[in-house]
Amino acid sequence: MRASFIASLIDLAKEDENIFLLVGDVGYGLVEPYAQQFPGRFVNIGIAEQNMIGIAAGLALSGKIVFVYSIANFPILRCLEQIRNDVCYHNADVKIVTSGGGLIYGALGASHHVTEDMAVMRAMPNMTIVAPGDPAESALATRGIARWPGPCYLRLGRTADPEVHPAYPDFQIGKAVKVREGSDITLIASGGILYNVVQAAQRLVKQGIEASVLSMHTLKPLDSAAVLSAADETGAIITIEEHNIVGGLGSAVAEVLAEVESPNVVFKRMGVPDEFCSQVGSRDHMLGLNSLSIEGIGASVKNMVVGRKTS
Repeated sequence: MRASFIASLIDLAKEDENIFLLVGDVGYGLVEPYAQQFPGRFVNIGIAEQNMIGIAAGLALSGKIVFVYSIANFPILRCLEQIRNDVCYHNADVKIVTSGGGLIYGALGASHHVTEDMAVMRAMPNMTIVAPGDPAESALATRGIARWPGPCYLRLGRTADPEVHPAYPDFQIGKAVKVREGSDITLIASGGILYNVVQAAQRLVKQGIEASVLSMHTLKPLDSAAVLSAADETGAIITIEEHNIVGGLGSAVAEVLAEVESPNVVFKRMGVPDEFCSQVGSRDHMLGLNSLSIEGIGASVKNMVVGRKTS
C-alpha cells in the first residue's frame, strides 16, 4: 500500500503545486522519489511529530494541501492535542498518513501495535478516516483525500500487501466497495485484513456458505446505507478489523444498526480484544492469536451461519 500511496502522491504533486509532504525522519527509501522531484515541497521534520503536525497546520492554513507521513502510532497518539487543536479545530487541509496499521509491526511490541488509532480519530470533529484494503484502494484513496476538504487520516499497511481487486474498483470516499456477493451472511472489513476476509469467504463456499464481502474503506463518514442494505439482504453481519473491537469499525456499524427501528439482524464484531497484546511476533502470528487469520475468520463465520440455521 505504501508504494501505491507514494506513486499516487507524486502524480498529484505534478498536477498541483500546493501539494506538500512532511515526514518524521522515516521512510527514506519510500519518499526519496518525491523528495528528489519536489525538493521545495518536501521537509523532513525529524523525530518531532508534534512539531510536524503544527507545521502542517500552518502550511494548510496558508493554502497548501499537506500530507504528513510516519509509522504506526507516532503521528496519531503522540500528537493528539495538535491534531485536535491545530488541525481539526481549524478544519485544516492536513492529510495524516501512517504505515503499519494494525499488527504489522507485531514483533516490536505494544508501542508499535496500532490498535486504537481509528477509535481516537473517529472522535475528532471534521476528521475523515480512510483505511484501504489493498494497493488499488490505497492509490485511489490517496487521490480521494487530496481532493477531500479538511483533515483526513489515511491508514496504510505495508509495501507488499496482497492485491484483492483485479482492477481498480469504483472508489468513492464514504462509499463501501462490494468485493463479493453472497446470501448467507455479510462480512464487512476495513483495512489490510480485507485479503484474509476474502480468502475465508472463498474457502467457505466448499462448506456451502456464501458470504457477501464489503470493503468499508471509509470509517468516517461511514456508508450507513450499505450497512442497512447488508442487514436487509443477509440478516447477519460480522465486522472484521485489525483494531481494538472498541471504537472502530465494529462500533461504527453497531451504532448504525442500533439506531434503526427493530433491526432484524444478527451481529458480531471481530478484532483485537480490548487489552494490550502480551505477546509479540510476526503479523501472521499476531493475527492468529486474535482469530483474524483466514482460518480464524472462517471458523467464526461458519459458527454464526450454522447457529442461525439450527436455531
